[in-house]
Order: sequence, then structure tokens, then C-alpha cells
Amino acid sequence: MRPIRNENLAQLLMQMRFTPPAKRSRQLNAAEKLLSIIDVEKEYPFEFVYYKITGHRPKTEIPQQLVRGDQLAEDLRILIWKLSGQLAAPVSLQREKVYTTEELAKHLSVSAKTIARWRKKGLMTRKFLFDDGKKRLGFLKSAVDKFLRENPSLVESAAGFKRLTKKEKDDILRRAVALAKKTDLSRRQVIDRIARETGRAHETIRAVLGNYRKNSSKKARVPVQPRGVISPADAAELYKLYRQNVPVDELSKRFGRTRSSVYRIISQKRARALLAKKIEFIPSPEFQRPDARDDILAEPLDWHLLLSHTTDCPLNLENHSLPEYIEALTNTPILNRDTELELFRRYNFLKFLASTARADLSLARPRGRFLEQIESYLEQAETIKKILVEVNLPLVVTIANKHTTTGANLLDLVSEGNVSLMNAVEKFDYTKGFRFATYATWAIAKDFARKIPAEALRLRKTTDTDMEKLQKDFRAKTAAPIVAIERARHNLIKLIKQNLDDREQYVIISHFALTGTLIRKNRKTLKQIGDDLGLTKERVRQIELVALQKLRQSLSAEEFDLLTG
Repeated sequence: MRPIRNENLAQLLMQMRFTPPAKRSRQLNAAEKLLSIIDVEKEYPFEFVYYKITGHRPKTEIPQQLVRGDQLAEDLRILIWKLSGQLAAPVSLQREKVYTTEELAKHLSVSAKTIARWRKKGLMTRKFLFDDGKKRLGFLKSAVDKFLRENPSLVESAAGFKRLTKKEKDDILRRAVALAKKTDLSRRQVIDRIARETGRAHETIRAVLGNYRKNSSKKARVPVQPRGVISPADAAELYKLYRQNVPVDELSKRFGRTRSSVYRIISQKRARALLAKKIEFIPSPEFQRPDARDDILAEPLDWHLLLSHTTDCPLNLENHSLPEYIEALTNTPILNRDTELELFRRYNFLKFLASTARADLSLARPRGRFLEQIESYLEQAETIKKILVEVNLPLVVTIANKHTTTGANLLDLVSEGNVSLMNAVEKFDYTKGFRFATYATWAIAKDFARKIPAEALRLRKTTDTDMEKLQKDFRAKTAAPIVAIERARHNLIKLIKQNLDDREQYVIISHFALTGTLIRKNRKTLKQIGDDLGLTKERVRQIELVALQKLRQSLSAEEFDLLTG
């Protein structure tokens, strides 16, 4: 039997092991009463569960947790089974009849499988110590009578699962042999027809034919042999062909399986792939809101417009020279702060939805529509990631060019910088309000710092002439943006001097590196600025926040982005 999945309930069971037997017995009774009132469609706070079983509130604070009714019911059945195993009262001391599974099945003229199904529907069971000295599952007569009264429809439907006499079994086998000889019906169709003709359940017919095949040496042509479990190698090949758009009908013929079997194998392979996939996202409290989906995904993004600007940007440099690569980046769009925030918000929310949905994914019976939903979330997230990466490719070239003075190969640096950029998209916390370019610049430069010592030792993959041509071409491509940025920076400094006092000006200009050149900026930390002004680091931070509030009101969005981004 599987362990209890709810950690708090598992911890409670561990605590019960150290309570006196009499108290444990009362808690066992309370757990059974709680199980009888659980609605599988509702959710329950664990504090309620704890109180119902123990009779008191937890002494230590338990994090607020809602437990789904179906999961709670399954865990409670396991708790009752394990707790009763610790107590294991002797059958001889019970005041009423205690049935074993076999005795109860015979008493009610049903199969043992039916009893197992009834246990999941609420039939109470405990472990008892029987006369032979062994602990086994037992059913109190009062619990059985109560279940039969409360579930008359289950008892009525179980009539089709009643034990068969030898004559009835022989009749089923005779019908199966006759149908197999006279028709080309499949195994499922034979079972369906016999079930209709005899009024027995499909599972009963299937069990009779299966036992016949298993225990008989006769060679009669009875269609009771299932198609067998597909080998892992065949399943992998089938899924590979499906991904190559081979029709399901052709797969069915090639592997000798029904269409439903093929779809089941495909769904299980898709489910395994999703369960093995690493899904990481930046959490946000807004993701937990009931209206989060409507708020974040209400207005669809214009994917075609965004992608039309990025599809020509080559991420892979293997088949491109650096001039061709830079040429492809010249038409890369620039995202403003609001669009960038919206993209990162959607990107992480889609992965949150995929991760949350995947937690409910059943590997045994994965549903096709459920798999499509999870895959759709991940595909949309991957599309957004592609956009975010490609619009920031020029940033990688700019940073890589600054590191060529160490002797590193520019083409190699750009290629490795692109990998760092992709990782930065995954790790960027958009909820802190910074621009992505700020974080990406730090992440790429940090990776370069680790790789450059090794890069400097490499033989250059291009001649000195080629390198000179590449760098000249790069300067030509980036000269215009640099001039525009310098002009904007000087205008920004003028506005700062018009709106801030001397101390605020010094803090903003020094901390945001508005002095020096574009390549070699004179940036100071808050502590360095504090030492200059004779102030504490915290006081400098306060002055900076006040100054930024003033600037937010007087600067345009683009100018404020240039200052803080």
C-alpha cells in the first residue's frame, strides 16, 4: 500500500504511535467517522481534519492548507488501515461477526474485486488478529450492514458480478468458442455479445475467458488472448513514428494493435515526457488569485506582429559569419518597459499553469485533452522566451565586443553569450521592477568572467585582417545607436540638474553612472557615495528614492528607462 501523501496527515499518524492504546482506539473511531462524511468534490482545511480525529486544536501552528476531498479520503483509508494494524484487536474479543474478504464475498455472492471496489466507495475495514495468529483485513457486520443500507444501487449493480456456477462458466466458454468459429469478431466484441446475452458484467466474462486460457491446455479457438503488453522499444518506435506524422491507422496495422491501444500508448509517452520535463518559473502572489487567468491571459498578444520582427535573427552562429549575424540584428525591435513586463508575466504564468496542471497528471490513464492543455501552456511559454531572447541579441554583441581586449574570440563570445542570455530569461525575476537588460548584462558579464581566461588561450579562429574587418563593421553598425544614447544621456543630466538639489544630483549621477564614457562608466556604490557625503549607506538610499520620485514625475518613460534600466 502506498504511503500517505499529505505530509501533515502522515505526521499526525506518526504522533499517534506514541499515544496510549485506548486513546488511539478512540482516534481510530473518529477517523472512520470523518471518512464517512467526506465529500470528494469539496476541499477541507487540515486544521478541521486534525480536530475531527484528535478532538483538539493543534498545539503548533500549521500552515493554511486545503486538502481535496478525494485525496483526503484515500489518505484517511490508509491511515485507518495502518492505525488498526497497530492495534489489531483479536477477533475473539469482538461483540459482533467479523468477516474476512473471502467470507464477505461468499456471504454476499460477489467477487473479491467487488469488495475491493466497495472499500473505495466507503465500506469500512480494519485489521484484526484472527484465530490463526495472523493479522488480516476484517469487516465488522455493523459496518457491512450500514454500507448496504446506504448504497442499494451499488449492491444492485453488483448482481452482474456474482459468483458463477461451473455450468454457467461452461456456457460462457461454449458461446465464446462458437462465436470465434463462425465470426471474425474481435475479443472485445465477443465479450460484449456474451455479456448482452447472459446479463453478466463484462469483467466477469473477461475473467472467465482469461482463466480458461491460463489453466486449460486445449487448443480451442477462443479469442481470450489479449494482445499483450507492448515492449518499451516498440512503444518508443511507435511514438517516434507518430511524431513524424505517420497516421494512427497505419501504426495500428504495423504494430498489430487497436486504434484505442495506439492512442493510449501515445498518451502515456506524452505524459512521461511531460513528467520528466523540468519546469521552473518565477512565482508571484497574483498567480494564486481566482481571476489570475482572466487578468493575465485575457487579451491575447499579437504573436504574428512580434514574431515577424524576430524570425530572421539567427541564434545558431555555426552557419553565419559575424557580419551576416550583425546585419540580421539591425531590424531587431526594442521592447518598451510595459511590453517587456507583460511578456515576462505571461511567460512565468504559463509555466505556473503547466506545472500546476502536471501535478494532477495520471501516468496510468492520461487524458488526451489534459495533455494538450499542458503542452499548449509550454508551447506558448517557449514562443515568448524566443521573442525575449531574440530582441536582446544585440545586447550580447555589445557586451561581447567589450571583452575582446582580453584576446578572446568575438564570434565565440557572442555564441556563448547567447546561451547566457537564454538562461537569464529563465532566471529573471520580473516582479522586482528592474529592466531585463540590467539583469542580462550582469548575467552575461559574469559568465564571460569565468570563460575568458580559457578563451584567451585559444588560437584565434580568424586572421588579424578578418578580425579588423569584423570590428570595423561592428563599429559601423553600432555607431548611430551610441550617438543617440550619448545625446539622450546629456539631456538627462540637464533635466536632473533642473529638478534636483545638489546632494540629490550627486547621488543620482554617481550611482547611475551618468559620468564618464558609455563604455567606461564611473559608477559608485551607495557606500562610496555615503563616504563622500559623510552619510550612512541607508541615508543615501533614502535620498535616492526621494530623487527618483521627483524624476518619475518630470521625465518621460523613455528617459526614466534610460536612467534606471
